[in-house]
Amino acid sequence: MGNFKKYLIGQPLKSSQLHHEKFSVFRGLPILSSDAISSVAYACEEILWVLIPIMGIISYNYLLYVTLSIIALLSILIFSYRQTIDSYPKGGGSYIVSRENLGEIPSLVAGASLTIDYILTVAVSATAGVAAITSAFPFLLPHKIPLTLVIIGIMTLGNLRGISDSAKIFSVPTYFFLIMTIIMILTGIIKYLFFGYTAIPVEGVSETFGDMTVFLFLKAFSAGCTALTGVEAVSDGVANFKEPATKNAKKVLAFLFLIVILIFGGVSYLSTIYHAVPSLEKTVISQIAEQVFGQGSFLFFLMQFATTCILIMAANTAFSDFPLLLSFIARDGYAPRQFNKRGHRLSFSNGILMLAIAAAILVIVFQGENHFLLPLYAVGVFISFTLSQSGMVMKWYRGKEKGWKHKALINGFGALITFCTAIIISINKFTHGAWLVFVLLPLAILLMKRIKKHYNKVASQLSLENNYFPIFNSKVARRFILPIAGLNEAVIKSINYAKCLSDDITAFHVSTNEEETQKLKEKWKKYNIQIPLVIKESEYREVVQPLVDFIESDEFRTTKYDIVTVVLPQFSTEKWWGTILHNQTAVFIRSTLLKKKNIAVITVPFIIHDQYNVSEISVQNKESYPKTDTAS
Repeated sequence: MGNFKKYLIGQPLKSSQLHHEKFSVFRGLPILSSDAISSVAYACEEILWVLIPIMGIISYNYLLYVTLSIIALLSILIFSYRQTIDSYPKGGGSYIVSRENLGEIPSLVAGASLTIDYILTVAVSATAGVAAITSAFPFLLPHKIPLTLVIIGIMTLGNLRGISDSAKIFSVPTYFFLIMTIIMILTGIIKYLFFGYTAIPVEGVSETFGDMTVFLFLKAFSAGCTALTGVEAVSDGVANFKEPATKNAKKVLAFLFLIVILIFGGVSYLSTIYHAVPSLEKTVISQIAEQVFGQGSFLFFLMQFATTCILIMAANTAFSDFPLLLSFIARDGYAPRQFNKRGHRLSFSNGILMLAIAAAILVIVFQGENHFLLPLYAVGVFISFTLSQSGMVMKWYRGKEKGWKHKALINGFGALITFCTAIIISINKFTHGAWLVFVLLPLAILLMKRIKKHYNKVASQLSLENNYFPIFNSKVARRFILPIAGLNEAVIKSINYAKCLSDDITAFHVSTNEEETQKLKEKWKKYNIQIPLVIKESEYREVVQPLVDFIESDEFRTTKYDIVTVVLPQFSTEKWWGTILHNQTAVFIRSTLLKKKNIAVITVPFIIHDQYNVSEISVQNKESYPKTDTAS
């Protein structure tokens, strides 16, 4: 398995190689911006899902107004996050900003929101990628769930190989999509303006239309705000950039801004020209590519391939940022400590695996349908946006550094806009599934607080300030007890081991069968075992509790500070299935005793061989421990 792991994800990396596992601007742009860039592949479609059923053919006129509103909000966020990057060069985004400026609960809300968002990013991106594939190859529609899970598996494997390798593998598809989309936008505009192309007549769209109301506009705006997901990823992952990290991160943020304006604005404009109609069978961007490049043409399939790649790459933003975020949360004690440990290839591999498993569960629950997942998507994003901007306002207000009013105004305006957007999205998408986010958020916060409470208890009880144990007290008794069911070579080996540590050893037997107990007594006498044997009857055939009662009784202990060591003989078979054939009483005893104070548990394994005859096994086992006067 070790060799297979090395083959799969590569040779292990030294901790000193960590500085090589960082992004340059060229590598960081596609990895940390792919989520925001990919949003253009479905954000325009989500706007049309809202407008077309009510506005009919005139929806395309209002599409551009909604797009411009979203781009205006994007510009506010970009300016705000530039300030966040300058102030928090180690990254962490909304969670760190909220923790340092707003307190515990806001930081947990931000952390939980981003956690939900990153899991949804992987699920949405993978399902959207499969939607692009099935648009080009409809015969694959029945297999979309397995395809989605395969994509998540490939992304997981790539990221387990480390930051550097994943950047090399996954940066190319993003640039490929950018090139293909720009070609499609330019070709589509030229074809329409200079060659007089007439769009294919729209089917299934009413020629009549209703009135555009403020509520409808806000609903379309909230649907299109999925285009803004992933904007925070750059500020979250500043620590992943090469030095100067803040400068490189801000460059990536600037490039991201220009790219989203170009791609999102261009695709929205093409939608108004070519009248793409959203459907569950064929995506809007594939309909545009079909008309621009020609159905079944090489460029059409190339565009579909590029779209699939970028949608999958969007998941890579989450794979890059979520493990880092989770390491911050784990470092503060609100998540298991294992998430703060770097793995085989210096990535936070436990966070990567958790993200993949959670996203896979979502895909299965929602049947791999991208349109059903999107309503859950943007709510958590804008909650974290609001908290991040509010935290920055508090930072400027408390510090009152030079120019703080100007900076506070920018972040304050950003907080106001993102808060209003979060309210709009929550109201409009609540009945479509967003309510689930408001259920998951409190549960996630409660779980994080429980984890923190546990770690606080552990720290308190391990502290030497309120010491329970006498320090270096030579008067503390060190007593050994050996639970046994019978007398055999495994027990003899355990007795010999215990005698190396102490002369105060007691064998303990729980009698559940009178005949077996009598055999034990006879063997004990026959082999002249030179340690006391205590036998307790158990009418209800319980083995563990009588042992615990005896250890804690005055009959065995002299003071409550006595250190009791329980030596457990345990069979260990060479074949995994051999374990099933034994009752594993030692496992149950150990799991119970480890919860008791002043009790240590030592397991002495006795190997059951499969490849030798009985006489050879006996010789080998007897040679594995020194002879003492214990056995005759």
